[in-house]
Amino acid sequence: MSGNVDMKLIKSLKEKKFRDLNGLFTVEGEKMVREAQESGFEIVRLIHRDEIGEDAMKKISLMSSPSPVLAVIRKPEDKPIVVGDGLFIALDSVRDPGNMGTILRMADWFGVKAVFASQDSVEFYNPKVVQASMGAIFRVRAQYADIPALCRQFRAAGRPVYGTFLNGENIYGSPLSENGLIVMGNESNGISAETAAEVSARILIPKAEGSRAESLNVAIATAITLSEFARRK
Repeated sequence: MSGNVDMKLIKSLKEKKFRDLNGLFTVEGEKMVREAQESGFEIVRLIHRDEIGEDAMKKISLMSSPSPVLAVIRKPEDKPIVVGDGLFIALDSVRDPGNMGTILRMADWFGVKAVFASQDSVEFYNPKVVQASMGAIFRVRAQYADIPALCRQFRAAGRPVYGTFLNGENIYGSPLSENGLIVMGNESNGISAETAAEVSARILIPKAEGSRAESLNVAIATAITLSEFARRK
């Protein structure tokens, strides 16, 4: 492949349809590229600004100021879902890239085994998700799944399936297991009815008396929930 074709391909990876078509995505910045190099992800090409020049880097960069380095990385293949020990997260229609990236960071911080997302959730390899994950995308298993079916799989294996609801039981007084699946819902509508029917334990993050807030941001709710599970260990 010629250099021009390479650059055209890399530029096209700004769009999801071309990331899907080629099974590739990009990361920028010395820290993120270093994270990728230290992971098990396959780096297809590494491009340095000093080698191709400022103008060429601007054409393929998504940053306001072109990064010193950009890596083209192959998406990992999905693995069979096996229910094991530890906590897992399921995201039911989480659409915001910032939320998804932050949730991946939380999963990395709290030692979550994997993050599963419904097919209508935002793409894990969306550039905004990748940047917001701050490298967690390379350390946390992330793949798409049928969330109601995943819940049934966990329940069949004798694992609890937790879901956050406004009519749930106060998380601070609820029995929590160190093994199981935690379902987090859509930013506007919460957990879908189909998924809610598969939840075995409904939990609530209580708000202060007199608070007029309607809900919590899903990434913040995930952090609070994981923190409470970790505190019980």
